[in-house]
Amino acid sequence: MSQNTVAAARGAETTPEKVPVDPSHGRRWWILMVISLSMLMGVLDGTIVNIALPSAQRDLGFSDADRQWVVTAYALAFGSLLLLGGRIADLVGQKVTFLVGLVGFAAASMVGGAANGFLMLVAARAVQGGFAALLAPSALSILMTTFTEPRERAKAFTVAGSVSGAGGAVGLILGGVLTEYLDWRWTMYVNVVFAVVAFVGGVALLHRTPRNTSSKLDVPGTLLVSAGLFCLVYGFSNAETHGWGSASTGGMLAAGTVLVVLFVWRQNKAAYPLLPLRVLLDRNRGASFAALFISGAGMFGVFLFLTYYLQQNLGFSALKTGFAFLPMIVASSAASAVANNVVVPRTGPKPVVPLGMAVAAAGMVWMTTLDMNSGYLTQVLPQLLLVGVGLGTVVAPAMSLATSGVAAADAGAASAAVNTVQQVGGSIGVALLSTMASDAVTEHLSGRDPKDPAVLAQAGLEGYSTAYWWSAGFFLAGLVVTALLYRRGVPQQDENAAPLVHM
Repeated sequence: MSQNTVAAARGAETTPEKVPVDPSHGRRWWILMVISLSMLMGVLDGTIVNIALPSAQRDLGFSDADRQWVVTAYALAFGSLLLLGGRIADLVGQKVTFLVGLVGFAAASMVGGAANGFLMLVAARAVQGGFAALLAPSALSILMTTFTEPRERAKAFTVAGSVSGAGGAVGLILGGVLTEYLDWRWTMYVNVVFAVVAFVGGVALLHRTPRNTSSKLDVPGTLLVSAGLFCLVYGFSNAETHGWGSASTGGMLAAGTVLVVLFVWRQNKAAYPLLPLRVLLDRNRGASFAALFISGAGMFGVFLFLTYYLQQNLGFSALKTGFAFLPMIVASSAASAVANNVVVPRTGPKPVVPLGMAVAAAGMVWMTTLDMNSGYLTQVLPQLLLVGVGLGTVVAPAMSLATSGVAAADAGAASAAVNTVQQVGGSIGVALLSTMASDAVTEHLSGRDPKDPAVLAQAGLEGYSTAYWWSAGFFLAGLVVTALLYRRGVPQQDENAAPLVHM
């Protein structure tokens, strides 16, 4: 689950007044605590592993070219299977999918923590992502059916949203503490603690909900989108080791493109589409999905490469690295609140989101000036704050508008799509940025002594700088796209649309 998740759950296909009251309603605030804990676990996993990645790489001995897959495997499985997870929650029931998601996530975390090699770790991360795709929509759906009164629902989702928002910062700190004082493997094992508590609470508090017999699973659409997204991300990742001109890289990218096009065609024909195209065709929603995809690509790159820069070049410990990212999280959260709750309701998204893209791009360009002698307070912190403000100004309004005006019957699909585009954007961004950084390192080492520590350090800086430039390019592209697509003025909410919850 991503930060500032828009709470429109899969299976909540009626307006608040018509949502059937869940038998668990009397224990609703305890249920909120259980759901929030599961959301915290999911958000933690997005940042806690980044901090531990350098230690895991040293311990398991995998290459710089391979390290991206530890991040990408989780995001790819989560993003490509999230639409399917939402549909399964409809078909099987919320309680069952929630509990199965918790058990599967915990089991995969245990395997990841016990990994004796790179492939075992990556496989565990992929399985984690798959069960997270089952857990996320069912958790949101439970909140939607448990809190049926509009004011209480708003309070519940505010609490859940705050937990999700704080989870990124908690993950950075907790990842540093566990890595430094125990072992990187505990960044995996800690998920088991959260999952066990949430599972016990779920069994005790939740009632089994009826299955939605009026809906069916679009199996061809599921296969097309999952295979297509995998091929695209794998193709970008493969370019780092095999080059852009290789048959494997080009073939996977071409196959992925064809499969995604076929998925779009299928959604236009399917009786029960995973993602109704009408959700994407509104200009404001289309612009919002594009903004989330692009910001996901740039944001994941910042966390990955700056983590390595702080630990390997500036000599920060894992714990110090976690604290180093805190100002960025705080700046992002503050900017999100101001942009989404104060500015956009007065001006609309057109001037706000493009401005956020520009601010984030400026922060990334400034980050290219970092070198071996850069001080954190004067030469790292300002860039982090700038990028944080930019991301907050983009992500919160885009996530809210991605479901604004969606018909009630499409609320679940729109909510799942929000998480999907962010995760897949992050996967492709990490793969592409890693490839470009690796090419820059190779080019710098050409004709130089690769055993010279100074040469290696400078090569690493060249790689990071290249990744920051490309990330800035992503945000500039986002500026152009959002400036062109967003409508002028404040969006009007359709009275018959699904309820919009600001997070």
